[in-house]
Amino acid sequence: MFSCMKTKHMSKNQDSNSKVEQKQPNLVLILVDDLGYADVGFNGCKDIPTPNIDRIAKNGVKFTNGYVSYSTCGPSRAGLITGRYQDRFGFSRNPLFAPNDPKMGLPLSEETLAEVLKKADYRCIALGKWHLGAEASLRPLKRGFDDFYGFLTGGHQYLPEKWDLENEYQVKSQYEAHRTKLLRNNQRVEEKAYLTDALSREAVSYIEQNKNNPFFMYLAYNAPHAPLQATEKYLNRFDTIQNMKRKTYAAMVSAVDDGVGEVLNRLDELELTDNTIVVFLSDNGGPLTHNGSDNGELRGKKGDLFEGGIRVPFAMQWKGVIPVGITYDKPVISLDIFGTIIAQTKTPITLKHSIDGVNLMPFILGENKCAPHDYLYWKKFDDNSYALREANGNKIVVTPTETMVFNLKNDISEQANLRAFENTTFNNLLKTYSQWDIENIKPVFLGLSDDKEYNKTHPNRFKKPD
Repeated sequence: MFSCMKTKHMSKNQDSNSKVEQKQPNLVLILVDDLGYADVGFNGCKDIPTPNIDRIAKNGVKFTNGYVSYSTCGPSRAGLITGRYQDRFGFSRNPLFAPNDPKMGLPLSEETLAEVLKKADYRCIALGKWHLGAEASLRPLKRGFDDFYGFLTGGHQYLPEKWDLENEYQVKSQYEAHRTKLLRNNQRVEEKAYLTDALSREAVSYIEQNKNNPFFMYLAYNAPHAPLQATEKYLNRFDTIQNMKRKTYAAMVSAVDDGVGEVLNRLDELELTDNTIVVFLSDNGGPLTHNGSDNGELRGKKGDLFEGGIRVPFAMQWKGVIPVGITYDKPVISLDIFGTIIAQTKTPITLKHSIDGVNLMPFILGENKCAPHDYLYWKKFDDNSYALREANGNKIVVTPTETMVFNLKNDISEQANLRAFENTTFNNLLKTYSQWDIENIKPVFLGLSDDKEYNKTHPNRFKKPD
């Protein structure tokens, strides 16, 4: 069906951007948590100003069909950090907090973006939420990052007075881990700032420290993920919002926006902007009632395979390379961030695994008129559900009780199930999905819904090893 030539995965920028060969670009990857699709200005938000996040879209490209590889936090991050569909290596569940289990997280068989960029002499830092494993061998400093400031769990309290557990071995249950003190590399620290502000501060500091080196900054804010907590500084900006949940959510988003502004300003001040790729996206769609988010006209929420669970706010800037104010409408996915940055390195890189992400630059710049991907795939193993989206807008969603066909170009809200009228389309896409799924494996660890079962088989889950 598709005759376009696809851009191959390259470690050297041989297929585009020939004018930018003098230096390896920095990468600032800003990932937020549970942000609604319609909760940024560049996607039409009216009640939460996001001028700094919007700067990224205005300075470069806004992806209107930007996706992540899963509809919840952990697997989505596993795909992002490896450039591969996470089902290929069994990361199909949100991992439990298990500081003694070397299998509860990103398998050591996988290569992270930080590990790859280290081959090209990048300095790498992870800031904020990790959620890819809490055991010593799975932590950021063992996965290619030179520095880490943040927390290992899937969520965290935002106010420092709530961080009353000294370390992971004072934790007695899954969600108590949200109360641990923050880590700087391998040491617990006494942080006094609101969590979002602390992460922004560390990001700016790292840019200053590494201004003379190519660097990769993975700035993973946990805002606006629950619990809904904000300081008066940010709450006072939203006196016109009467719903307290929405008001607090707006304050949390505003705190992130301030931090994004601080990062962009420091890049400008240090004259690094022209040599820095900045990407902004959410790890999945907004959960709606849980945090007051808004997915706009998209159907569904976090956890769903409808657009509201997997289509996210997504923008990228590289000033001087990506023209200002582009809107790119063909489907892209978070996996492409990996493919894009490694294509810009000057050092030839051998990858441990083939990746599913592609270099987006030829597509953004109009050098390749095709879609970056013929198909995008999603699988929820435990729910026995899956989805596939074709570049032309056809999409199937299959659950144990229903089969659905949508045409997203005509029906972005997925209201009209065309299954009865599009039997050939459904069967063709089902066959394509089945062929892709052959390469996937079963989950390699138990997930959040298996907490009680895991405790039975791991009675020393939180006990400090002798």
